[in-house]
Amino acid sequence: MNPVPGEGSLDTPLMFVGEGPGEGEDNTGRPFVGRAGQMLNRLLKEVGLERDRIYITNVVKCRPPGNRVPTNQEMSACSHFLMAQIQIVNPKVIVALGATALSFFLEKKVSITKMRGKLIEWVAGKYIFPTFHPSYLLRNRSTGPGSPYDLALQDMRKIKELYEKYRKI
Repeated sequence: MNPVPGEGSLDTPLMFVGEGPGEGEDNTGRPFVGRAGQMLNRLLKEVGLERDRIYITNVVKCRPPGNRVPTNQEMSACSHFLMAQIQIVNPKVIVALGATALSFFLEKKVSITKMRGKLIEWVAGKYIFPTFHPSYLLRNRSTGPGSPYDLALQDMRKIKELYEKYRKI
């Protein structure tokens, strides 16, 4: 088991946060490089947002056994790493990829389908912007109007607008 700390620009208004590393990430030590990472890259490319201009990490830094969802105890044990990353990068908007990441930030269990696409005021002038986790899009292959992929693409367009609005000059 290898730690996967995160990567990307330290001078960005956007931080993307997933739940935890998968097998590809565990093998390489890099976040979002497996199938979900390829889907994230596709969405970023579609809206013209370059991956190296954002910061990407996860709530937990090590792959949970069996690739299961991290427990609250595991998230709590790793939270100081994520909070340090947030302090260093100082993003204006944290993109919560999926219900696990969103629930971590809101400190309660929430539905991603009800919360996605909404800018939520968080702490210290920062915002949370929830959207579907890329792995959810892989499980729900439809790309037609109103599909999870279509909604995620709409979210990504808003995220790109937020990037432009808060870009550090």
